[in-house]
Amino acid sequence: MPSWLQLITQILGTNQGLVLFILAATVLLLMLEVVRMDVVAILCLLALSWTRILGPSQALSGFSSNAVVAMMAVMILGRGITRSGMMDGFASWVVRLAGDEPRRLVALTSVAVGLLSAVIQNVGAVVLFLPALLNLSRRHRIPASQMIMPIGFAALAGGTLSMVGSGPLILINDLIVGAGLQPYDLFAVTPVGLVLLAVTVLYFYRFGERVLPKREEAASGRGLQQEIIDAWQLPVSIYHYSIPVDSLLIGKTPEDAHIWDRYQVHILGVSSPDVLQFAPWRQTRFEADQNLALLGEDAEVQRFADDFGLVLRQAGRRFEALSDPVSSGFAEVIVPPRSALVGESIREFALRRRYGVEPVVLQHKGELLRGDFSDVPISAGDALIVHGLWDRIREMGAGTELLLVTPMDFEHKDRSKTRAAALCLILAIGLALSGMPASTSFLTGAMAMVLLRVLSMEEAYRAVEWQVVFFLAGLIPLGLAMQETGAAAWLAEPVMRVVQGGHPLLLLTTVAVLSSLASVVLGNVAGTVILAPLVLSMAQLSGHDPRRLALLVAVGAANSFILPTHQVNVLLKTRGGYRNADYLRAGSVLSLIFVVVIVVLFYFLYS
Repeated sequence: MPSWLQLITQILGTNQGLVLFILAATVLLLMLEVVRMDVVAILCLLALSWTRILGPSQALSGFSSNAVVAMMAVMILGRGITRSGMMDGFASWVVRLAGDEPRRLVALTSVAVGLLSAVIQNVGAVVLFLPALLNLSRRHRIPASQMIMPIGFAALAGGTLSMVGSGPLILINDLIVGAGLQPYDLFAVTPVGLVLLAVTVLYFYRFGERVLPKREEAASGRGLQQEIIDAWQLPVSIYHYSIPVDSLLIGKTPEDAHIWDRYQVHILGVSSPDVLQFAPWRQTRFEADQNLALLGEDAEVQRFADDFGLVLRQAGRRFEALSDPVSSGFAEVIVPPRSALVGESIREFALRRRYGVEPVVLQHKGELLRGDFSDVPISAGDALIVHGLWDRIREMGAGTELLLVTPMDFEHKDRSKTRAAALCLILAIGLALSGMPASTSFLTGAMAMVLLRVLSMEEAYRAVEWQVVFFLAGLIPLGLAMQETGAAAWLAEPVMRVVQGGHPLLLLTTVAVLSSLASVVLGNVAGTVILAPLVLSMAQLSGHDPRRLALLVAVGAANSFILPTHQVNVLLKTRGGYRNADYLRAGSVLSLIFVVVIVVLFYFLYS
């Protein structure tokens, strides 16, 4: 052994002391965030190998663990589900069912997000419903801060609905198997998850207005789209009307109705039982019983509707895409010098008929034109703001006539693969229920998505969050080292001296509180890795069921409400304009409720 290593060993005493030193250094680095979390985990792995506490195969065992493979497979499956648009229909149905009543929409959305979090990553579940909440916030001028946090907390609670719903639950099965214990079945934790999800939804339904902040500025937090709207002073309200049989609009074209020059209103879509048109051509003639989607200032849209006897109606399913920022929005395009559009007007170029997008604003030679600018000769360098489906806008930017300035950050969805994606998910769950390990089951489903061309292999690789993979793989050996060297037992002894001889509820409460605190301070995965060996040793010293205590750690790790340390809370913090104090106020009471609920449930259900 090198002299420097002998010196360190003498200072720290034993391998047990070395492990405790590495543990303390790892925790400190994770708390201070001076380096990335995956770098900390790899340094931890290397330290265990450098000090010869673990052999090379043990130090690298995390990369071949079932937990890491299962997590990678779940990430790929989640991307395939999102890519196919499989859950979009479900999300739209929930939003339609809820209507425009804010509390009901938040409650139903929270339930849906929680249920989806059982099989797909909780961040992905949140992203599906976030646009609908932001739309409602903008349309009814309700602060987004009153609506967004509940769905994030519901996603965390929903992650406890299955053993693949969150990183800690995926990980804990691997850790207890490594300790020679029987793993849990896929839905062994579902009863607890259902109660926790219900508690979360009811908490915000009953007390949301009291514990959530009311910041008007948070409602506009929509990133690039909001910047475009603000910079160009664009209308944002979309209204839906039907044309009755006695309307004066019947038989007219948009140009005949002077919809652009007299009202400055834009027709985003026209639908009838047989036809659906987005950004209809100027020569389209209106017919009785058609439905219109109109964009414009409130007073002008109302004046247009009154003049032609239109009937206000609810948004139909066929126009859902127009109100979904993931499917449509505003984009800025510039006319390049060699464009075929130079010298022609929008009418001559047939922009609407060619691309199915609605021109809203034209910046021509430094002058901003609104209303009807259809006959203005276009010059090189002119800028257009158009509204349309992202697929149509992407197609428009792919040619040479117009240069797309707005980044296309929205993923194209291939809905023809919806059935294949559903079959792959069912296959993965079916294999897991049959008794096959979760890693093999979900990796089979992931590879089936590649073979059925739901995803390409390159897309599958991109779906994996490699930072999370290396973080998890780097920390798993730390738990192994704590168990083998007796460091976990050494830490467990003082805790057991306090709770030994007391009621079993005292031990369960202690574990629930420790896992909750570790999740807030270190993150749910790191907290689980560090506490699992500790509670296994506590179970051995006390005679309690070690599987029950280990599962309690993983479920308690979902209690990440007090600070925005979880990635879901990080995502929503900016969107809702939240501060750390907001999470503390709303999350502290819910955290206490969580501890009480999971302790009681584990006492009665996992005895």
